[in-house]
Amino acid sequence: MGGGPQPFQEMKLLPFLLLPLAAGIAAGAVPDSPPTDAAAFPLEELKAGQRGEVWTVFRGTRPEPFAVEVTGVVRNALGPGKALIICQLTDPRVQNMGAVAGMSGSPLYIEGRLAGALSYQIQRFETVRHAGFTPVNDLDEVKRKAARGATTVSDVVPAPSGDVGGTYQPLRPVFTLGGLSPQVAELFAPRLAALGINTLALGGSSPSPGADGTAADREAPALLPGAAVSVALATGDITLAGTGTVSRVQERQVTAFGHPMMSLGDVALPMCAAEVVAILPSQMQSVKVANTGRVIGTILQDRLSAVSGVLGAGPDMTRVEVTVKPIRGAARTLRFQVARQQQLTPVVVAAGVTQAILGSNDGGFASGFRLRSNVSFPAAAALAFQTLYSGPQGFAQGLNEFIQSLAANLQNPYARTFPEQVEFSIEPLEANPAVTLDQFQLSRSQVPAGGVVQATLAWRDWQGAAHREIIDLPIDAAWAGRQLEVILAPGRVLDELTGRPRVVAAAELRSFGAYLEALRDDRPTDGLCLAVVQKTSLFSDQTVATPEVPGSIERIARAADENRFRRREAVLPLWEKHVLPGRLSGAVHRRPLTVLE
Repeated sequence: MGGGPQPFQEMKLLPFLLLPLAAGIAAGAVPDSPPTDAAAFPLEELKAGQRGEVWTVFRGTRPEPFAVEVTGVVRNALGPGKALIICQLTDPRVQNMGAVAGMSGSPLYIEGRLAGALSYQIQRFETVRHAGFTPVNDLDEVKRKAARGATTVSDVVPAPSGDVGGTYQPLRPVFTLGGLSPQVAELFAPRLAALGINTLALGGSSPSPGADGTAADREAPALLPGAAVSVALATGDITLAGTGTVSRVQERQVTAFGHPMMSLGDVALPMCAAEVVAILPSQMQSVKVANTGRVIGTILQDRLSAVSGVLGAGPDMTRVEVTVKPIRGAARTLRFQVARQQQLTPVVVAAGVTQAILGSNDGGFASGFRLRSNVSFPAAAALAFQTLYSGPQGFAQGLNEFIQSLAANLQNPYARTFPEQVEFSIEPLEANPAVTLDQFQLSRSQVPAGGVVQATLAWRDWQGAAHREIIDLPIDAAWAGRQLEVILAPGRVLDELTGRPRVVAAAELRSFGAYLEALRDDRPTDGLCLAVVQKTSLFSDQTVATPEVPGSIERIARAADENRFRRREAVLPLWEKHVLPGRLSGAVHRRPLTVLE
C-alpha cells in the first residue's frame, strides 16, 4: 500500500480498534448488536454509493460495526452465477489494516437488511482498501444444504494452500495450533499446508474445548451474527481450528466464513466458540489471533460460498490418547479428539504423538523408546503394533514413514467407518537400540540336502561393545538341486522382497476384515529377519500369495476379476527366523546358497 501507513504506524492504531464506532457510520444511534432476523437485501437492488455496516469482533467476543460503501457488483466473478459485491472499507480503523483474515463471514447490512458476508481480499498493497462480499443468496444456498444434513463424511482430498493468482483471494480462516510446541508446529506446517491448512503459531485454546470427548452444552448457546466462530479439526489437549466470523443465525442454523474452509463438501466438524485476542496489522495480510473455545455445534457443509451447520451437539470424533511412561515418575497422558477425514486425521494424530515425544521438558528419550499403538474400530478387532526408535531425532527422520503407516491403519476403503479410539504408549528404553552390523557370513555356500549351514552375525551396540551370534540353518532334503539365497534384512524389506506391497491397493481386497488382516500380517519392525528363500512367481488372491500357480488356473481367475488376482516376481521364504529382537539395524545382506543332490 504505497501511500498507506507503515507497520509501526499501524500498530499505534490498535488502541483505537476498541472505540465504539468510527466516523464512517452514518449519524444516529449505534445499535448494541447486529440484527438477528434480518431480511435479505437482493443483489439486484445494490447500487454504487450505498452505505452499509459490517459486524465483526475486534477483540474479545462482542461484535462491533464498521462502515463500508458499495462500489459495485462483479457478475460471475467466482463462476457462473456467482457474483461478488465490492465495497470500499471507509471506516478508518479497517482502512488502515484492510480486510483481515478471521473477518471471513462478517455480515454486511444495508438499510437493516443482510446483503452478504465479507469473504475476499481484492488486492494487496492497494492505496484504498476494498473487499469482496459473498451475496446473501449464495450463503442461503449452502444453508439449505446444511439443513438437509450431511449424508456422508467427505473423503475429498483437501487442496494445497497458497495463492492461486488473479485478483480475488479468499480470506482464509486463521488456522491456529494449540497444545503444540513451536518446534512441533514448525515440523508439521508444510504437511498441513499440503492439505490446504496454513497454520498460525500464534493462538491457542480456551479451557476445556471439548477435552473430555463429549459434546459441549446440549442447549444451543447464544450466537450473534458478527461473532467469532471456529471450525475445529482437533479439540482437547491438542487443538487445530480455523477461525472466522458468523454471517447468519436462523434458529439453530449457523452460516459463516462466506467462502470455503477447505472445500470438503459434506463434513461433520466441530463448531466451536472463539475469542479474538488481537488483530495484527500487516502490509501483506492482517490476521486475527484467536483462542478456540468449547464445542457448540456441528458444521455440516464446507462449500464455495460458506460453511454451515447447526448449534447443539458436536459430531462423532476419534478419541486419541498418548501416554508417556517414564522410567521414573508418574505417567502423563495427552487426550484429544480428531475429526474423521481420510487425509487430515493421520496428520493431526501424528502431530499429537510428535508433541509427546519432541515437545515437552521431559527427558529419558535420548536412549531410544518403544512406541505401541492400538487402533479400535467399531465391531472389529483392534490393530496393535509396536515400533522401536533410536531417539527423538530418529523418530523425526522417520516421521513420513510413521504418518504413512498411520494412514494405512486409520483409512478404510471398504466400509464407512473410522476408528473410535487410538491409543499410543511411549516407553523410554534403558539403552539405545541401534546396532552396527560388522559381519554376516555363511559357513559354506554349497551344502548337501539334510545338512546344516551356520550363519555368523557380528555387531556392535550403540556404545561400541562387540557381540557375536552363530545360527544354524537346517537344510531340508526337499530343497535338493535348488539355487537358493540367504537374506538378512529388516522385516519391512523382506515384506517387499516376498511380494508384499508397502501399500495395499483397495482393488486387491474385498472386505474390511480382509484389509485388517492384511495390515496385521507385517513382519516385526525391530531386529532383522534371517531367511532362506528361492525365486518364484507369486499368484495372489486378496494379498494371499500362492507360488507357481498353473497358467490355466491363473487365466480363469484373472478373467473373473483382473484387480483381485495379481502375479508378482518375488522370493518365497522356505525357512525364516527373527534375530536381534529389541534392536534396530537397517542392514540388508544377500548370500547365494546351493543345495546339492
